[in-house]
Amino acid sequence: MSVLSRQFESSFGAASWQPEVTALLDEHHLVAWSDSPRRRLTFAATLARFLEGLRDAELISLYGRHITDLDSLCYQLERAIPGEPLDRRIDGPAGVTSILRSRECFPGRPASKFRYMMWHDADELIRSDHDLFGSVADAMAGVAAEFEYVSDDALLIQRTVFVGGPLLSVYAENPRGQFQSWRHDGHAEAFWRMVTGVERPPVRLVHIDKLLRAFE
Repeated sequence: MSVLSRQFESSFGAASWQPEVTALLDEHHLVAWSDSPRRRLTFAATLARFLEGLRDAELISLYGRHITDLDSLCYQLERAIPGEPLDRRIDGPAGVTSILRSRECFPGRPASKFRYMMWHDADELIRSDHDLFGSVADAMAGVAAEFEYVSDDALLIQRTVFVGGPLLSVYAENPRGQFQSWRHDGHAEAFWRMVTGVERPPVRLVHIDKLLRAFE
């Protein structure tokens, strides 16, 4: 894990840091944390607005204050990504992984090349169900790697930005957590490592406060 610390020559409110942060998403999922709710909000809202304006990109927002269990997670995913109603499970043909794999193409519109998922207050699920959060983070990173290294369909870069408080950072620093290692299901090799050949989830840790200070 690493901390974004590059220095910039503009204020936080100016639209110049967003391309730099977005460039990290070419190769990584992001874990962005801060003690300050205001700074988390500013970071997430500003980055979301920038991502929404990118060509060939779509943004999916998940609101973590309302995600405390599997049912509430599926409720939000069903309303953010077109598809069939979900079974309340992670795996399987109608589980969370299935909707993360889905790709909707509308007539007369080009297919998206980038899908960004912004999970606000992601640490709320860690607080309410630590194990479930690990399963969901594992699925998000695993499906993204599958799109890049396994799928024969047109390439889709799918990345998640997890935004939260110090608890999110603590989880990110845990070598057994799913920001640093694939989840094991009792087999000799973790499922997503076996399927994709990717050694570990590609995740970067961003301290929002340090990013903000670079603009002062």
